[in-house]
Amino acid sequence: MSKWWQIGIVYQIYPRSFQDSNGDGVGDLPGIEQRLDYLRDLGVDAIWISPIYPSPMADFGYDVSDYCDIHPLFGSMADMDRLIAAAHDHNLKLILDFVPNHTSTEHPWFLESRSSRSNPKRDWYIWRDPAPDGGPPNNWLSRFGGPAWTLDAQTGQYYLHSFLPEQPDVNWRNPELRAAMLNVLRFWFDKGVDGFRVDVSYRTMKDAQFRDNPPNPNWKPGMDPAKQVIETYTRNTPDIEHFNRWLREVSDEYDDRVLIGEINLPPHELVAHYGRSRNGLHLPFNFNLIFTPWEATAVRNLIETYETALPEGAWPNWVLGNHDQHRIASRVGADQARVAMMLLLTLRGTPTLYYGDELGMLDGDIPPDLVQDPWEKNVPGLGLGRDPERTPMPWTAVPHADFCPPTVTPWLPLNADSVTVNVASQRSDPGSMWVFTEKLIQLRRETAALHLGSYQSLPAPDGVLAYQRRHGFQTRWIVLNMTGDPKMWQLPEDGGATAVLLTTESTQPTFTGNTLPLRPNEGVVLAV
Repeated sequence: MSKWWQIGIVYQIYPRSFQDSNGDGVGDLPGIEQRLDYLRDLGVDAIWISPIYPSPMADFGYDVSDYCDIHPLFGSMADMDRLIAAAHDHNLKLILDFVPNHTSTEHPWFLESRSSRSNPKRDWYIWRDPAPDGGPPNNWLSRFGGPAWTLDAQTGQYYLHSFLPEQPDVNWRNPELRAAMLNVLRFWFDKGVDGFRVDVSYRTMKDAQFRDNPPNPNWKPGMDPAKQVIETYTRNTPDIEHFNRWLREVSDEYDDRVLIGEINLPPHELVAHYGRSRNGLHLPFNFNLIFTPWEATAVRNLIETYETALPEGAWPNWVLGNHDQHRIASRVGADQARVAMMLLLTLRGTPTLYYGDELGMLDGDIPPDLVQDPWEKNVPGLGLGRDPERTPMPWTAVPHADFCPPTVTPWLPLNADSVTVNVASQRSDPGSMWVFTEKLIQLRRETAALHLGSYQSLPAPDGVLAYQRRHGFQTRWIVLNMTGDPKMWQLPEDGGATAVLLTTESTQPTFTGNTLPLRPNEGVVLAV
């Protein structure tokens, strides 16, 4: 029998930007609870909430100072308990972010670790002596710019931080640290949380010999500074399978829970994270659609490569947007946003939908004086900032869109088009992106071929992606015109087909014999 995380749809919420309930301009847990009816009406099955733990907010919650509490900005533990219960009452599963690679420098563990070389928690983090010249121990680089090592003057050693200096990496090879981290999972599972999205899970195990990363011969000035080296020894090291298995063993202590790993790797490397006996992560996140050119042949090749690489019995998944990547409508254009949504929700496997994409939200325009993201502040002007995809959810056409009171300044400015691109206006418009997405979700839910069926590519002309989903005697063809030009698609067999959903007009297309005319930027789901 299929699991909920296989047939369902995950909806990612960036809590700062979803709903402010107390008028401080920042979204919170009671705000999420306030919008559960909306999520149920949309038709998703699970919500994934980005970090809400106590944190100095150097990286907006990804620098955790206490894994077993709630930051006052987002509410209280009582608020979280109510949200878990309310989500379950709405038949929604709740997934939390787990940040295992690093803590905050203000976490009590790190405060102890840096207090002296002889402290019992010294080995809970990764400390190394300086190089002979007094500099960093090796050439490892921070993802946010600069060396991945910071010298602690008091003890004379460097500590490792794959991201900001305020985010020291923990040492998963230390059994006491490992036990403490795994107990964090148990703490939240005991509270009723249904799963975890595991932040940068493939970076948690570093090379035990601390070898230099090889230089990247393709790097040029003006590119991401972190890519000056190839991360051979700082991500996806061979012993990452131990980390995946440690987490899975804890998850398996509980019924019907899910582990989703944040892993940005090509398919042949990604699928190893399912585990040799499928005893690793349930869903290693497949980000490849985000980075693949939006062109039919490239997307078809990606899907086929991924499907071929999947181990027997492993369940696929797809992602088109998240809090770290430009919004899909900004990447492919507003005209293709519906085609992208149809692709995401009709491919084989679990889809993850980013909040606001059901509205076709675009990246926000963030003036330099309102930039919040530390990555953009550290390496400005390279287009790496993540604020544009984190702007507040627009609910209505009033000032600040009912995200927060009109007299309050939101933590990030709302999109300029929120007067027209908002939930209230789109829900009342039969031709809106929201209504289309809701219909597509409903179609997926009621059609076994779409949420359970097999995948097979179908022949198609240049610029068109076509594939078949089949379960038992039920067959659906999905045909996506990924261009701005009219196209013609030849049905693969006689017998006719009926359009059950189109991205454009709702009227039936006019077949010419066995040929389906496709309007520009049109996607069609056909019942055979």
